[in-house]
Amino acid sequence: MTAPATRRAGIVGAGSIGVAFAVVFARAGWRVRLYDPDAASRTAVPGEIALRLSDLAHYDLLDEATSDIAARVEVVDTLADAAADADLVQECAPERVDIKRELFEQMDRAAPAHAILASASSFLAASKFVDDALPGRARCLVAHPGNPPYLIPVVEIVPAPFTSDAATARAIGLFSEAGLRPVTVHKEVEGFVFNRLQGAVLREAYCLVRDGVASVEDIDRVMREGLGPRWSVIGPFETVDLNTRGGIASHAQKMGPSYARMGAERGQHDPWTPELVACVEAGRRRALPLDQWDARVAWRDRQLMRLARHRKEQEQQQQDSEAG
Repeated sequence: MTAPATRRAGIVGAGSIGVAFAVVFARAGWRVRLYDPDAASRTAVPGEIALRLSDLAHYDLLDEATSDIAARVEVVDTLADAAADADLVQECAPERVDIKRELFEQMDRAAPAHAILASASSFLAASKFVDDALPGRARCLVAHPGNPPYLIPVVEIVPAPFTSDAATARAIGLFSEAGLRPVTVHKEVEGFVFNRLQGAVLREAYCLVRDGVASVEDIDRVMREGLGPRWSVIGPFETVDLNTRGGIASHAQKMGPSYARMGAERGQHDPWTPELVACVEAGRRRALPLDQWDARVAWRDRQLMRLARHRKEQEQQQQDSEAG
């Protein structure tokens, strides 16, 4: 059998996300060309990549020598050089419509016809900056990563109404090959999923400080020592599904009115209607039939025990280091 050709990524923008994407793709064995219009930013790239790879190696998160991975990243002087022969061109520019529109016009001209053109936009949908007249707009979409993507592997794939199904599927395949975990966002909403969930928590956190309910430090502690560990193992739907015998439908019946009152305090009226609860319950029951509920609860607890042990070991190491 013939070995598959090495994937090639072009990255436009050498800020923190652009450099992080370079690490992701290079670690996956891709050839990477990285461009930034600022010469000082280009000059800084090798050092930044070396530092990040060194940290990953320290925690045994690399399968190769750092030098071999770094050698796959080439800093280039033009966008055209970055996009040439690429399977994927990843734009990592500031969150400005005018900048992204101009870059996508350049990327569309420079990239080969098969390349996917993706933006790391955090809030702006592709429809906001991809011009209607762009010849290759059917291959344009948003690919919004967690930060940094070499540690937080979720990447939101957000096609626009004009993005072809084939381009969406190819993007999902490419990011999966690179070791990321794509999530498809089916509608162009500002902030997508990641930042809408994060924003909901931040809005309430700000309100709790404003209203004198808790301090900044204590709110962070609730997240760090409470919700954070839990959500690092399971998500919010699975959390309440496992917290209430009978599953998420039982939780909604028992706790839904309380959540509705809390939402009303903030002027929010998004009721958990019977139809919505049934939809979510169906999703959970596909993932976990109720006859497996007890086993999954035990699994959750064991995962939290592993996390608690790890934290305890890290705290002990820190204390030993400070004592020494």
